[in-house]
Amino acid sequence: MAKQQPRVDAVIVGLGWTGSIMGMELTDAGLNVLALERGADRTNADFAYPKAADEIQYGVRHTMMQKPKQSAVTIRRNLDERALPQRKLGAFLPGDGVGGAGAHWTGVLIRPTPTDLQLKSFADQAFEPGVLQEDMQIQDFGVTWDELEPHFTFFEKVCGQSGTTGNLRGEIQEGGDPFEGPRSEPYPLPALQDTQSTDMFDKAARQLGYHPFPNPSANVSRAWTNPYGMQLGPCNYCGFCSRYGCVNYSKASPQTCILNALKQRSNFAYRTHANVTRVELAPDGKTATGVTYIDENGDEVFQPADMVVLASYALNNVRLMLNSGIGQMYDPVSRTGTVGRNYAYQIGGGIHLYFDDIEFNPFATAGATGRMFNDFSPGNFDSAPYGFIGGAKMHASQASGTPIKTPLPNHTPSWGQGYKDALKKYYGHHMEISMAGSVMSYRTNMLDLDPTWKDPYGLPLLRMTFDWKENELKLSRFMRDRLREIAKVLKPDHMDESFQLSGDHFKVTNYVSTHNVGGAVMGTDPSNSALNRYLQSWDVHNVFVPGGNAFPQNFQANPTDLIAALTYWSAKKIKETYLKKPGPLMSRA
Repeated sequence: MAKQQPRVDAVIVGLGWTGSIMGMELTDAGLNVLALERGADRTNADFAYPKAADEIQYGVRHTMMQKPKQSAVTIRRNLDERALPQRKLGAFLPGDGVGGAGAHWTGVLIRPTPTDLQLKSFADQAFEPGVLQEDMQIQDFGVTWDELEPHFTFFEKVCGQSGTTGNLRGEIQEGGDPFEGPRSEPYPLPALQDTQSTDMFDKAARQLGYHPFPNPSANVSRAWTNPYGMQLGPCNYCGFCSRYGCVNYSKASPQTCILNALKQRSNFAYRTHANVTRVELAPDGKTATGVTYIDENGDEVFQPADMVVLASYALNNVRLMLNSGIGQMYDPVSRTGTVGRNYAYQIGGGIHLYFDDIEFNPFATAGATGRMFNDFSPGNFDSAPYGFIGGAKMHASQASGTPIKTPLPNHTPSWGQGYKDALKKYYGHHMEISMAGSVMSYRTNMLDLDPTWKDPYGLPLLRMTFDWKENELKLSRFMRDRLREIAKVLKPDHMDESFQLSGDHFKVTNYVSTHNVGGAVMGTDPSNSALNRYLQSWDVHNVFVPGGNAFPQNFQANPTDLIAALTYWSAKKIKETYLKKPGPLMSRA
């Protein structure tokens, strides 16, 4: 029989960005809040000087990531294949412990465009019927730029965002992104310093008529005190950002920006090594009564709560909903059900450029150092003649100088003298130009429960059905050609390409990004969304599910800014409306 803990007003599952934000907002409202984190505690002191940024420990052995034995996903490419479980990390790297992926992320903090939030409306106007793939299931988010803009602005102050403003209240600003949505305030801090590689990229892109701007960064360029009173130190360009905790208190993370303030509040508590296995429902199935978790001793514990916030990684949020019976599991044949629908990923690709006589000093950099341009985002160019919808963020980023992960030319031996010779020759002589592309949602790209594989507690693993579709492969081919034009201007001595092209299939072993989205998407129609526009379950009104799972499809940039803005948007509605009269915030009619 499960142990039972005292009731709380709200229980939060997961203590990364979304859990930390919800913790601040709900404790502000006077609620007694408890967060449950599956992994261990992680504090800034675990990473800060004099601790070493160990590449073997963090970059190779993935110390800060969930291991497949903890959270394996089974994967197949189509409905006819038998899914097999991950045996090791590859395509994406979910975070483990307090802070989640927000502790080991790179730090690129960029907003979507207004068009990204209303992509279905844009597609209906920009494309003739029958042009797009029949099984495509793109949707509007159900929330507008103007509604989210104040929340982008606040979160960017929480992080100490560094960058160059491109559109201030409708007026285009020199040096920024002319295609960004109108900002109500400038970037909190100036942009990071350029490196030689990004300066070269900037000049080549401008020569071709594009509009590059500094990467919007959560690696702060100056000392910063955020609205919660948390202090961040200026980046020292050590190069250990992606896959690492920050050694210098300079990269925005839940630890540096929120958690130490949240922990001071008497109405907040958290427990680690608390693996939530299901949300418990009342007999009528319409309200949650709390959650059940397995504690560090292996005992089952029931935590009663008046409100449940699923704030773990997007994939786990969907699995918890499915294993708890919250909403109806999606069926790709009948297209009924909503939980598991519209899973999407992100497509990437790039060109590695090698210059014999240029030294780039790769050891002096930051995760978000670089430049990008958005000339090829939806609505900024006409993609219809090329047969695809979507876009890509085109960029050159000198993100890390860690030697083991240094890209080397194709066919370089992976060990031995040949490897050592190549590393000696090319370390410092390499730059990359690349794209991060949008991925649409489709009938057969989905998440459900695996009928065969189970976890140690006897619960079904999450099954991912995903493959690249022709729309995204056309996009990849188009962006490859644009990057080739930039490479031609740069004139490297040698270059290698890596893109997904026609006939290619998704490979779980090749890292692309940790930008998994969809599966429990938001919207205004309960027939095609699991959550309403306030991230509230249509079926269980006291369950809210913030995270990348809410995206109806993926856009061409990093998701953290949008995930956070949506979380603040949801919390605002909870505080202003739901707590005064608990119940559905939108009608199903």
